[in-house]
Amino acid sequence: MFSLSYPKKRAQRLRSCKWSRDLFAETCISPKNLIQPFFITEGNNIKNAIDTMPSIYRYSVDNLIREVEKAIESGIKAILLFPQIISDKKSSNASEACNINNLICRAIREIKKHNFDIGIMADVALDPYTLDGHDGITDSNGKILNDATLDILCKQSISLAESGCDVIAPSEMMDGRVGRIRDSLEQGGFYNTKIISYSAKYASNFYGPFRDAVGSKNFLKNSSKDTYQMDFRNAREAIYEVGLDISEGADAIIIKPAMLYLDVISLVKKEFNIPIIAYQVSGEYSMLKIAGEKGIFDTDSAFIESLISFKRAGACSIITYAAIEMAKKLAFYR
Repeated sequence: MFSLSYPKKRAQRLRSCKWSRDLFAETCISPKNLIQPFFITEGNNIKNAIDTMPSIYRYSVDNLIREVEKAIESGIKAILLFPQIISDKKSSNASEACNINNLICRAIREIKKHNFDIGIMADVALDPYTLDGHDGITDSNGKILNDATLDILCKQSISLAESGCDVIAPSEMMDGRVGRIRDSLEQGGFYNTKIISYSAKYASNFYGPFRDAVGSKNFLKNSSKDTYQMDFRNAREAIYEVGLDISEGADAIIIKPAMLYLDVISLVKKEFNIPIIAYQVSGEYSMLKIAGEKGIFDTDSAFIESLISFKRAGACSIITYAAIEMAKKLAFYR
């Protein structure tokens, strides 16, 4: 394989100085590759800390605007919104999800008033709105009703699109939802509204802090989502799920979680010519943050390494709660 050997060839030559390492790096990342999620809540002038997610807060819409400005200033091109819905507005049929004046729709309209040069993504799932914390409608025995859920997801998607949402992101893993939502958007005249689906979303143990943030954990209790989210023992099944979503009209796909699923990202990248977004989920984020706080390693370096690993595996963009923070660090990465 090699015609020359040591000492004529020294692998360390290209690593010996920073400019050389940067010049020949195989994988690069910039703030343009990062998506910042935000949690929003009712009220005014609110910034509530989330105990299980260090440095992450729930914002009222007025304070959210300032955070969106920070994202833009850092070079980030898209944000992802999640609502914390008050208990009184939760129901068994998740009707609040379809309300054109619900929290998420009002937030989107307020952001759009400012003509920011940033894309707005909104999660499409029912877990913030249901009494049992599930992503879809359930029957009296707690079984997910896939087809009944699809009807609500379509109405929810139209409400979001009418409010100005740029990207619909179905995350609930119902069968057939991308096709139904795409048809609804086309019929409603929302031809350029993008669908970026959570095509491979695993029933992971790493979603706990997120469920605290949106207020679904106490409602979900000890119930599992194993019957509709993917089995974490399976990798190639993701090829099937992604293929279905592409055939139904997805413009790009999300793989969630990311850190423990690099093999899945790589498999999908090799199989399909479609943009892949890796989602560094709440548990992954909090693990790195808390370990850094305890001095186990340098937080910034560990986050950058994790983001590079997602890109190296084949992701073009990354959803991470550390997006704004890391965007400021990337210029100094070595």
